[in-house]
Amino acid sequence: MGENKRVFISFDVDHDAGTKEMLAGQADLPDSPFDFTDASVKEPLTGDWKEKVRHRMANVDVVIVLCGEHTHTASGVADEVTIAQDTKTPYFLLWAYANKNCTKPTSAKSSDKIYKWTWPGLKSLIAGAR
Repeated sequence: MGENKRVFISFDVDHDAGTKEMLAGQADLPDSPFDFTDASVKEPLTGDWKEKVRHRMANVDVVIVLCGEHTHTASGVADEVTIAQDTKTPYFLLWAYANKNCTKPTSAKSSDKIYKWTWPGLKSLIAGAR
């Protein structure tokens, strides 16, 4: 299948950390098309945290934005999407929960679609089918 894509997962740390762990775990599956290095912030970043996130995002191929019920209120997710847009890093929005009303980050474009999270779908999205 070729070399795996390096991904950055943007998520609402206050509400969706468990779902992020499930997504990151899929990188360990034998047919996974992506590698995930945990670049999430465990402690509040001091100084210019946006520049630190920009640096962490510099070495990835795609940003996966997990959209949960409170994503529209997560300013950190909105900032990460803006950084991806500014650096022209490909990103896509992913439904974090099949049975909940998920919302987009405030910085998402109106044309950004939230994609259903299935294993075949995720593999296609990572490959660029969006």
